[in-house]
Amino acid sequence: MQIKKAVFEISNSDVSKCPKERIPEYAFIGRSNVGKSSLINMLTNNRKLAKTSGTPGKTQLINHFKINDNWFLVDLPGYGYARVSKKIKRTFQSFIKNYFLQREQLICSFVLIDSRHEPQRIDVDFMQFLGENQIPFCIIFTKSDKLTPTVLKRNIAAYKEKLLTDSWDIFPEYFVTSSTSKDGKESVLDFIHKVNEDLKNN
Repeated sequence: MQIKKAVFEISNSDVSKCPKERIPEYAFIGRSNVGKSSLINMLTNNRKLAKTSGTPGKTQLINHFKINDNWFLVDLPGYGYARVSKKIKRTFQSFIKNYFLQREQLICSFVLIDSRHEPQRIDVDFMQFLGENQIPFCIIFTKSDKLTPTVLKRNIAAYKEKLLTDSWDIFPEYFVTSSTSKDGKESVLDFIHKVNEDLKNN
């Protein structure tokens, strides 16, 4: 799938104010500084679509972008950013949780994981939350260009072992990406395209 059109639709912190259109929605979320904005810009061929910053915690609202006029890409605030105030963190947690539990248009979530690190408790806990609430998700390992293939393979294997040890029956579908080299771009977009086509045919 090629993204020919990506348009900002709305930002808000109230799920009830999200777009009413009944079109598929795909949410992107991860720890702050995981490279989410860069990944979104790479996928959409638009370096200015999602705001990038050297300061973690830049995204603080639910941001909807309409893609090719037939689905929404949703950019959600990062979780686990230690330097925001406890009040802001509670607000994040509240409306992020509401989004996942209430948004009927949500088809799949992409949980972004920094491939340079071993399993982080906060990432595992968030995926556990999605699993417990039967919210479909895939994993996107980011920044794969920052480490050797051997270390990359080892870190992904560590996540597999951790989740399967934590009572998961199967490891979620995953993608390995790099916003710099554009690795994984086609795989992620082809996955979304296939899901959208399956929805049309059902």
